Amino acid sequence: MSTYIATIRWSRTGEGDFAKGQYSRAHQWAFDGGAVVPASASPHVVPAPWSDQAGVDPEEAFIASLSSCHMLFFVDFARRAGFLIDAYVDEAEGVLDKRPDGKMAMTRVTLRPRVTWADQQPDEAALADLHHRAHEACFIANSVTTEVTVKQ
Repeated sequence: MSTYIATIRWSRTGEGDFAKGQYSRAHQWAFDGGAVVPASASPHVVPAPWSDQAGVDPEEAFIASLSSCHMLFFVDFARRAGFLIDAYVDEAEGVLDKRPDGKMAMTRVTLRPRVTWADQQPDEAALADLHHRAHEACFIANSVTTEVTVKQ
């Protein structure tokens, strides 16, 4: 078992009328390794000026977490299979939508990895197997009910 720590910090500023929802949603995420990330509610959910478009929102972080987890396992499985990767870029996309029960949820995440191979590239079947194994092994994907697909 492993334990992970993230400290979330927010404080009210003097701007706006708090009782009317007029307050900044900008905050900070601090991680145990020392990284501090500016965060905010999504401007799609809370309009400016009460959100900070420069901050990472929870929806973006969710997508990045799924993509990063998939990439880490994919690269390692490719290494174990004897493939050499020079670069991996994924422009992942998530869709926030209503579920059948009416609740909003990240209902779908599409990973679009582009892999640059140093030498020999796996055939389509081997590539599909690497992605399947990465998805099955990803701790984050195993933790959510969101549909996660990989598009080549």
